Amino acid sequence: MSKKICKGSAESEDVAHFAIEQFMTHERSQELVDSGKGMQFLSGIIWRSFNSSTSQYHTIYRQKGRVHSLTPSHDNRVDTNIYDHAQDSATEAICGVLEDMKAESLELWFRATLLEMYTKEPNFSEIARQTKIPRTTIAKAVEEARSYVKQVLNNNNINYD
Repeated sequence: MSKKICKGSAESEDVAHFAIEQFMTHERSQELVDSGKGMQFLSGIIWRSFNSSTSQYHTIYRQKGRVHSLTPSHDNRVDTNIYDHAQDSATEAICGVLEDMKAESLELWFRATLLEMYTKEPNFSEIARQTKIPRTTIAKAVEEARSYVKQVLNNNNINYD
């Protein structure tokens, strides 16, 4: 059906896969199958996806009417990023300490939450605007949370500076 609607285009298979996925995740798909209108609905998805410049397929997979494929230079590329096991284990340990802080007491929850906010937005003034908490209170709580995390890690014989 996709080859006919797409007039034998090379992207007919891609459109078909996209349409099937859209149909399967549609909230009324089972109702349409039960009423015998599933194929009609699916053909409409295929037609709109292929022919409309405002369809989801066009927006996601095309740019100005062009389907992108990998160029030969991308086929043989090597990932130059080296996985850092030490950094990963340090991050995991710190996240564990922060979770424990949140569960332990309200005061530690406050500090852990502000430290997490600071890691996402490293600007005390911006956090103060978002939370309506004084900037100096935030700075002090973040520093106390850092010290607490370091102390817990040192107590567990984990040294991450």
